[in-house]
Amino acid sequence: MTENTSPARVAIVTGGARGIGAAVAQRLASDGHAVAVVDLDEAACADTVDAITAKGGSALAVGCDVSDEAAVAAAVERIVAELGAPTVLVNNAGILRDNLLFKMSVDDWDAVMNVHLRGAFLMSRAVQSHMVEARFGRIVNLSSTSALGNRGQANYAAAKAGMQGFTKTLAIELGKFGVTANAIAPGFIETAMTRATAERVGVDFEAFRAAAISQIPVGRAGQPEDIAAVAAFLVREDAGFVSGQVIYAAGGPKD
Repeated sequence: MTENTSPARVAIVTGGARGIGAAVAQRLASDGHAVAVVDLDEAACADTVDAITAKGGSALAVGCDVSDEAAVAAAVERIVAELGAPTVLVNNAGILRDNLLFKMSVDDWDAVMNVHLRGAFLMSRAVQSHMVEARFGRIVNLSSTSALGNRGQANYAAAKAGMQGFTKTLAIELGKFGVTANAIAPGFIETAMTRATAERVGVDFEAFRAAAISQIPVGRAGQPEDIAAVAAFLVREDAGFVSGQVIYAAGGPKD
C-alpha cells in the first residue's frame, strides 16, 4: 500500500475498549483520525484512549449500549459536539453466548443478535446522515469466519452472516452519496474472546491456539493489528471503489 494521504476525519469504533476494537482505534488514530472509542463501560475505554493520546492523537471515551436506540442517539450527539461530525464508523462491538442449539436460551440468542446486528444497524443509521451530508463515508462491519458455520455458535454465526448481508445492502443504498460499506471476517485472532472460546470447550488455550494454527496456511495466529490494517485501508479516501465486499482476514482462503 502507498502512504495514507487521506485527510483526518472523525471515526467511531464500537467495542473499542479491548481486542480488535482497541487495535483498530489506535491504528486509525495513528493515521490521523480523531477517534471516538465506544464501549458499554466508558471507564474500560481508558487504556485505548490513553494509548492514543500518549502518542499525540485525539480520542474520546464514550460509554454506550449499542443495542439501545436512545443511548446510540445520545452517544453520536456527544461525539458530534466534542469531536465533530463522524464520517468513519467501525461496527466492532460483539459478545459471545456460545452453546449447542438444544442448550441455547432465548436470552442468549437475543443478546448476541442485539449487540451485533441491532447495534450495527442503530450505529449506522445514526451516523449515515453525517456521511451523506459530507458526501463521504466509510462503514466497516466486523463479521467472522464463523459466518460460514461453527459448532456451538448458532447465534454468533447467524449474526455474523447477517452482518454480511447488512453490509452489502448499505453499499447499495449509500454508494451514490460517496459512502462505502465493507465487512471484515477475521479468522483465528488472539484476543480475550478466543481465550473465552477455548475455556468454553474445555481446552487449554495454547493447545487450542496450536490446533488453530495448524489449519492456517500462513502458519501463524492472527493478531488484532492484522485486522486493524485491513480496516485502515478500507476507510481511506482512495479505497472509494471498494464497497459491498467481505474480506476474509484469516491467513488463507475461507469463502
